[in-house]
Amino acid sequence: MTVKLRNAILIATILSAPSALADSISDFYKGKTIRFIIRTPPGGDYDSYSRLFARHMGRNVPGQPQMTPQNMIGGGGIVAANFMGNVGPKDGTIISIISQGLPVDQALGLNPSLKVDLRQFNWIGNIVDANQLLVTWHTSPTKTLEQAKSRVTPIGSTGAGSISVQLPAFYNNVLGTKFRIILGYAGGQAVDLAMETGEVEGRGTNPLSGYKTSKPHYLRDKLIIPLIQVGLKKEPELPDVPLLLDQAVTEEDKALVEFMSLAVAVGRPLATSPGVPPERVAALRKAFQDTLNDPEFVAEAAKTNSEIRPVSGQELGAQISRLIGAPQSVKDRMKIVLEPKSADLQDIAPEKK
Repeated sequence: MTVKLRNAILIATILSAPSALADSISDFYKGKTIRFIIRTPPGGDYDSYSRLFARHMGRNVPGQPQMTPQNMIGGGGIVAANFMGNVGPKDGTIISIISQGLPVDQALGLNPSLKVDLRQFNWIGNIVDANQLLVTWHTSPTKTLEQAKSRVTPIGSTGAGSISVQLPAFYNNVLGTKFRIILGYAGGQAVDLAMETGEVEGRGTNPLSGYKTSKPHYLRDKLIIPLIQVGLKKEPELPDVPLLLDQAVTEEDKALVEFMSLAVAVGRPLATSPGVPPERVAALRKAFQDTLNDPEFVAEAAKTNSEIRPVSGQELGAQISRLIGAPQSVKDRMKIVLEPKSADLQDIAPEKK
């Protein structure tokens, strides 16, 4: 074989490699179903965002697999995360929006029932980087953060691994609020109903984007009153709602406020399982990006008020690794301030669960 012929074969091999890889991914996904695991019951923004992407993302994956939503509730998202990491297939046929509070949960070792290492998950992208809000219902006497420091205000939350418990506990322990955290609601929809009926006076946390998606009339009709927002900067639509980063705290507590604000910026993190072949992870990341520009997706997102402010999978993964790898001194103090005092906790009645 001549040198010229060998070079020609080598060039042809290199040029055909991306095509061959694409064909391999397409062959794998063709005729398959990707399960979209949803950590909450139907309704609410985790469910809404998951079903929105499930309707559109599949056609942007090579081979155009079907996507089927599957609600898997429990433990503030821990049940779904454990399934993703330890039980489900590791081949790129399951994806999920992981509970926002779980990176903090793992970093601090808050809940022994979390049996996965989120740094091993393959992060596809953050759907929306939106601030978390603690709100009260419009009939509650507590209408400002300052009033929440002088009055016991019962608010609804889900499981122990949920950010809906972590953030109110943080406010109580760092800012001096007096929120009574009512544990055990199945999901955000159940908490919303409890607010409407007067069973609780507010909701521990939910992003602005979540209310815009699932309960836009709450905002339009001023049925909820945001007391504080958590993120790296204020939501443009909420310039008068206090930002956690702007609160007057001690120098020692400033590192805690910054940690919590970074944790919230995780948003709605979409992932597939650990161990998925890198080329399939890359294909899912590309499908995520392509879906964001898909005209049908864009039209439905606009129609359903689904705010999309994406972050790449690479950036999201780095952010989660930074949280879990934070200095031990910060993590030790965070573990204390995210732990609700027993006097601040109350379980909902068994028949409500």
